[in-house]
Amino acid sequence: MLECGMLERDRLALRKRSAVLCKQMVVDELLIQSLQADDILTESMAESILAEQTSQKRSWRLLFLLPKRGPRAFSSFCSALQDTEQQHLRALLTQSPEKDGRERHGDSFQPEAEPEREAGRLFLQTPEKKRERFVDSSLPLPTQEVIAAKRARTHESMEMSLDADSPITTPVLPCTDDFYLSHCQQSYRMGSSPRGFALVISNVTFDPCAAPDLDPRKGGEVDEEVLRKVFTELDYLVTVRRDLTAQGMQMCIEQFCRRPDHRTVDSCVVCLLSHGVEGAVYGTDGQLLQLDWVFESFDNAHCPLLQNKPKMFFIQACRGEEMDCGVEQIDGPERTCSPSCEQRDAGREGEGDADSRQRGEMGRPRIKLPQRSDMICGFASLKGQRLCTAAMRNTKRGSWFIQEINTALRLRARDTHLADILVQVNGRIKEREGYAPGTAHHRCKEMSEFTSSLCKDLYLFPKYHPQY
Repeated sequence: MLECGMLERDRLALRKRSAVLCKQMVVDELLIQSLQADDILTESMAESILAEQTSQKRSWRLLFLLPKRGPRAFSSFCSALQDTEQQHLRALLTQSPEKDGRERHGDSFQPEAEPEREAGRLFLQTPEKKRERFVDSSLPLPTQEVIAAKRARTHESMEMSLDADSPITTPVLPCTDDFYLSHCQQSYRMGSSPRGFALVISNVTFDPCAAPDLDPRKGGEVDEEVLRKVFTELDYLVTVRRDLTAQGMQMCIEQFCRRPDHRTVDSCVVCLLSHGVEGAVYGTDGQLLQLDWVFESFDNAHCPLLQNKPKMFFIQACRGEEMDCGVEQIDGPERTCSPSCEQRDAGREGEGDADSRQRGEMGRPRIKLPQRSDMICGFASLKGQRLCTAAMRNTKRGSWFIQEINTALRLRARDTHLADILVQVNGRIKEREGYAPGTAHHRCKEMSEFTSSLCKDLYLFPKYHPQY
């Protein structure tokens, strides 16, 4: 009788690494589709995995099913990890028992640039040199986004936070029939189900050899889960990709742009979460992906299936290294009212042919469009002539910008168009300030902004499905 389950050695490897896999593995559509293509998962199994509400639950569900899916399941799973830019997890599963023994007795998962405390003294590794600061050990430890650790390194940072509550999870408030009927004529069509496809690229850890100046973005994993949940509730099919090189980000975006099913939906969303500089974001290899290339990939020439449809971008990354210390308001209160105690967790985050397209089937000229239109992009930090600022991120609750985007979409999308939502986000960010007494980051500020080439009001009409 043929063996129908996984080989014992492979089953043991999965069991040994299950905790690390559940914490770090990204189980998204691409990984599941790869396993389906190899006939490892059935369609009902794939649906049950992707229906789980959290990343950890999706991982547990997959690891529960794999040992029952035959002797090929392990090798197919390793190939799927390779194909989805999770090579470090494949290496972890396939390494020799001897090496495994050495790692379990060593400190291979220890972050390389962990802040050290000694007699109330905090040492932080920065790109220039290791700097020494004196802080009260009872206060949150602020960090600058500077150097990286591999995804496999899982020990918790010594950073602490005064506001360890979770991001808002109030259900997205639904649009009413009356509101839809009174606003649909002057706004972008937004009735398809799903509304569109959403891509979230989140770089949390960086290669310490290729990018020694880029620190792990602790709290970044909170942002990606917040975005996945809120856009799923807004009826988008969300794909989350974690820790990609610059080339990996480019390939992922190119594949996303080429999806033929953009034809049948009414919009799309792209979220980039990483370290950054003005005009670009970092891959895990320390190389830059230019934002202008990203926008160009979705313009009317390069992505014709999204012509005349709104394209939303959210960039959680710094646009420079300057910290906004704020200015005193004339005739204002002694202290700005901040929505919550914050710590500064940023620094580096804040680091066919042309002729045929113009003519119809009968040779008549088609209506021309500008090269780029119908886009709106929210930036976590400000760009000015003399000041490119850092974005703020809390290690427990995620970044300020994504927190406010999440809250505003859940509470305001029912009756507010996206440009006004981003104005409200700006207002909330303006009120916030860091909380790290005794450091240079105490009462630091941030200011978000957005750019728009939208030509109509953009209402998401949450949970409303018109009958066409």
